[in-house]
Amino acid sequence: MDIGAHVRDDDPIGAARDRDATVVQFFLSDPQGWEKPKPHPQTDELLASDLTVFVHSPYRVNLASTNNRIRIPSRKLVAQHATGAATVGAKGLVVHGGHVDADADPEVGVDNWRKFFSRQAEAGGFDVPILIENTAGGEKAMARSLEMITRLWDAVGEYEPGFVLDTCHAFAAGEDLVGIVDRVKAITGRIDLVHLNSSRDEFGSWRDRHANIAKGTIAADQLVAVVEAAGAPVVVETPSEGQADDIAYLREALA
Repeated sequence: MDIGAHVRDDDPIGAARDRDATVVQFFLSDPQGWEKPKPHPQTDELLASDLTVFVHSPYRVNLASTNNRIRIPSRKLVAQHATGAATVGAKGLVVHGGHVDADADPEVGVDNWRKFFSRQAEAGGFDVPILIENTAGGEKAMARSLEMITRLWDAVGEYEPGFVLDTCHAFAAGEDLVGIVDRVKAITGRIDLVHLNSSRDEFGSWRDRHANIAKGTIAADQLVAVVEAAGAPVVVETPSEGQADDIAYLREALA
């Protein structure tokens, strides 16, 4: 099974070597900015390597937003990053579900996602699959609860987006990790990537604070069970100093 980590943007190959990783995930620009990706300095090496590559979109992206000044640039940025992800051989672009403002109907956010996929389909689609990730908090988030993910997939499922299951986010959102893979697949039909993170906080906290496997509040055997059931590539987004240990632990447990 492919297991790796979210690594530094400038040297993913070196970071993979240091962690004994077979998967890397990284940003193509400032995760807090709106910049279009620039050519990656290790493009040729990544394309020639055996690494499985995923790209994460910037955190500012919010395709559900009812604010035109956020939603419209988000659409453009996701399309640009999907193109950039294709240049490094990525298997997909990870995008958070986003949210609507406090006074907005969540159904508007769901429809904004539908419009995004519909318009891009008319323009020829994306250069890599868009992988929607579940999120930890937000009263009116599109991908926090399985109920909202169901509503979102009812609207966008025909466009066949991928899905990223983040264990810390699900735990923080109050979703029981026992059997969660089957429940997610019943909604989305697939899991393309697992973000295997423990949590620094208690169950149902709505806090997105990742912890290494040995130090977090999620039982390690539950995390291993998610990986086994999902059968998808795994990326740990845990604190970097413990990522090599997390990867080694998973390999030994799965063996």
